[in-house]
Amino acid sequence: MAKTINLEFEGYWREEDKGSVPARSGIYLVYVCRYDESRDKVILHKLIYIGEAEDVCDRIANHEKWPKWREYVPRGSEICFSYAAVTSPDRERAEAALIYHHKPPCCEEYIDSFPFEDTTVVSTERCTLLSSPITVPKTT
Repeated sequence: MAKTINLEFEGYWREEDKGSVPARSGIYLVYVCRYDESRDKVILHKLIYIGEAEDVCDRIANHEKWPKWREYVPRGSEICFSYAAVTSPDRERAEAALIYHHKPPCCEEYIDSFPFEDTTVVSTERCTLLSSPITVPKTT
């Protein structure tokens, strides 16, 4: 059955502040960014990963892809994150739809297939570089 999932993203947390990401169920976005100290804000350059977790803060802190993420970070830039609260089973379905549509370079699953029924994801707030809304049809 077709479904619409609404995601309201919070952030952005720089790598040094990753422990401040909520320790709740949700979707997280991993970006390459540069911190502009004069304006106290991050400038996002590239979305490199989309993930989901029951505890996003713990997942980010202990993620096995940190070395892969760092390969995308040029000198003078850093990694930063945004987060949207969502629970299972919508969490997995939203993650899959976002990955399938955006194809971030550090993701492997869902790049070529979307095993869920047709899904629309509406992303708002701190989700720069995401298209919204997106509708992803089930692939065979």
